[in-house]
Amino acid sequence: MILHFLFWGCIFLVFHSYVLYPILLQVFSIGKKSTDPAFNITDDNLPEVFVVMSVFNEERVLLEKLESLFTTSYPHEKLHVFIGSDNSSDNTGEIVKSYDGGSIEKLFFQFEERNGKPKVLNKLVKIIFERDIEPDSTVFIFTDANVIFTSATIFELVKQFKYENIGQVGANILNIGERNDGISQQETSYIKRENKMKYLEGLNWGAMIGAFGACYALRASLWKYIPDDYQVEDFYLGMHVLSKNSKSKLEMKAICYEDVSNDMLEEFRRKVRIQTGNFQNLREYWPLIFRFDAVAFCFLSHKVIRWLGPLFIVISYSSNVLLLSIHPFYVFTFVLQNLLLASPIIDKMVKQMGGHLTILRFSAYFIMMNIALTKGFIMYLLGVKTSVWNPTKRNV
Repeated sequence: MILHFLFWGCIFLVFHSYVLYPILLQVFSIGKKSTDPAFNITDDNLPEVFVVMSVFNEERVLLEKLESLFTTSYPHEKLHVFIGSDNSSDNTGEIVKSYDGGSIEKLFFQFEERNGKPKVLNKLVKIIFERDIEPDSTVFIFTDANVIFTSATIFELVKQFKYENIGQVGANILNIGERNDGISQQETSYIKRENKMKYLEGLNWGAMIGAFGACYALRASLWKYIPDDYQVEDFYLGMHVLSKNSKSKLEMKAICYEDVSNDMLEEFRRKVRIQTGNFQNLREYWPLIFRFDAVAFCFLSHKVIRWLGPLFIVISYSSNVLLLSIHPFYVFTFVLQNLLLASPIIDKMVKQMGGHLTILRFSAYFIMMNIALTKGFIMYLLGVKTSVWNPTKRNV
């Protein structure tokens, strides 16, 4: 009975996180509609906005990013752009300093040694607070250099702060550059699925579990200085918002464009870093699981179960081995589990022969994510010494 319980319990938890939970989000959202506040682009009460960017060797994408920022429809007199270069060794600094921002305030800070993104953001925000701003009526927008805005992105992010209970708003990240030869299709599908889940979490309960770090807005009064060694600062800030009983949601109209990763090895490295940071955040915010509210349900279902996925896979596989002699059905499940675990190798062989099986690529992607989770957990246990890391290589 214990073996049956372990096997089916682990299978159910993984099934719940990846299949059942998204379905439940859809069911709970029936009859609910996202509401737009009574803001318009000419409203005198629009808040002050500070766009905050940490950049490192971004000369290939920075000019397009700046163009998308400074052609915004948001009132220019209420917009400020703060950019910190994390000791870039290319032409990043020259591009920013030579760019004419027009009537929008643009401040550039060159840091002469590598700090890591959290430290750069901490320094930039500290400078902003020295201006004696009004935190409750000021909005920070954190964004990456390779994320391109539309003219309406900033307004669509900011308008939700008309509601006093809103603490964080995530952007709707759309991917470009999808290819057939790598993992970009799987990565695009994963991000679309995550976008939908985050949107429904926000729609149902205002409990979006982590905005995409590529672009999100935060009420300044809910800022919390990021520990220097943290790998995933956006999730740290998002969970802080929820811990203070403020709402977090995704605004589908706040559209951004980002080049999708296509290289399996590059994406694996990025996911290892993210998973290391996830366990740092779990150490910080595990008490939220025991609030027994919507935030706890979303946090557990969307993130914690997934982070523990490798453990559930090991337990289900081990119990399946011990159940082989109990019933022929477990021979079938054992074969399925072995095929799933071997899917990265099979996928590579099929690819070398010029083939491409979508279901095989998705299976390989799932296993790759869980291997990254395992390595990330090991790195977390060994101790994180620095938050300095190199950005994922772009397709552009």
